Amino acid sequence: MAQRGIIKDVVITPVAFHDMPLLNAVGVHEPYALRSIIEIIASSDDDDKATLYGLGESYGDSTHLDRLQKVATQLKGASVYNTNHIYRICINAMQGDTSTGGDGMAGLVTTASVVDKVFSPFEVACLDIQGKLAGLPVSELLGGRVRDKVEFSAYLFYKWAGHPGQPDDEYGAALDAEGLVRQAQKIKDEYGFKAIKVKGGVFPPAEEVAAIRALRAAFPDSPLRLDPNAAWSVETSNWVARELAGVLEYLEDPADRIEGMAAVAREATMPLATNMAVVAFSHLPPSIRQDAVQVILSDHHFWGGLRRSQTLGTICATWGMRLSMHSNSHLGISLAAMTHLAAATPNLDYACDTHWPWKRRDEDVVIDGALKWADGGLLVPTAPGLGVELDRERLAKLHQQYLDCGLTKRDDTTYMQKFQPDYTADVPRW
Repeated sequence: MAQRGIIKDVVITPVAFHDMPLLNAVGVHEPYALRSIIEIIASSDDDDKATLYGLGESYGDSTHLDRLQKVATQLKGASVYNTNHIYRICINAMQGDTSTGGDGMAGLVTTASVVDKVFSPFEVACLDIQGKLAGLPVSELLGGRVRDKVEFSAYLFYKWAGHPGQPDDEYGAALDAEGLVRQAQKIKDEYGFKAIKVKGGVFPPAEEVAAIRALRAAFPDSPLRLDPNAAWSVETSNWVARELAGVLEYLEDPADRIEGMAAVAREATMPLATNMAVVAFSHLPPSIRQDAVQVILSDHHFWGGLRRSQTLGTICATWGMRLSMHSNSHLGISLAAMTHLAAATPNLDYACDTHWPWKRRDEDVVIDGALKWADGGLLVPTAPGLGVELDRERLAKLHQQYLDCGLTKRDDTTYMQKFQPDYTADVPRW
């Protein structure tokens, strides 16, 4: 008798969707964001004839696509229930891999585990299938949801009005405090987000401190966060921490590496958070020894999937650290996975990051209607699996967009240098 859940095929489809000119410490977002859509096809009944699919989503850089494909060719015959075996396949496939890049984050996060990044979308797709076969949402497979709605934050960016040579986008320019306040109001009006995060590291720190104060004046009840992506020295970070004492919910990655964060943490009165200094399990011991960070921004895309991200949550709880969630440009499959994970992780109690407002509403790869926003959060899907289904027509459109756009990796710095030739991404900048 055949076993249910045996992998029959794996399809990896690179896609591109429109992105806005969002500024950060290493440049500016290009006109398109790249992602990979992973579809695992597995047996769904005991006679091995019927099949069903599970979905995962990950980075779309060419190096990462090659790594995913190397693993995909070895997954046929594996069980979607034996994710430990699939993890070992990833380890073996990545042995001897000397390729560089593939992080999908323009070099902002370069020390995450390659194996964990490769394994993650396959594990999510396997859990999607497990849920469908059991008739349960993924959050139930992760131990059961502790919240029915996952709160997200309004993620603000300094930005140009539009990409050079193109019409202004719906958000327009935000190059000062007034622009950020206007941007925050627009996002809060549409989604109801309560917490506000500012992507800093773009302008001199005094200007960004003034922007945070303007946001506090405009939204006195909103928790505030500032993330300069390690663009500041320890000295500058300490100055900002003093200036914004009692204002910020947490200060994210002000300085580079664990040692830099630890030096700031010794002086700062607010918690320090990171998705740059601590991005793999091997980083936790030195960080904990130095009390370098008090909040980890989890991200299942590079922490090794949903269950390993829950392990991270357990470690954080053991050592008295708190847990938030990082975001990169993403589509609906990732948003569904992020939501199930946050719903089933008791101590992930900060509002999560999301880039959702920054993509066009009509661009995705899932059928509309499954992901429902309500008063600042996303209702946890209750349908079996991730609760989202593939829209193959839209998938084909975004795949063709990938083929046509000419991009094979995210490179914010080179794109910025097209318009500012003397621009450098060297940090610390201040």
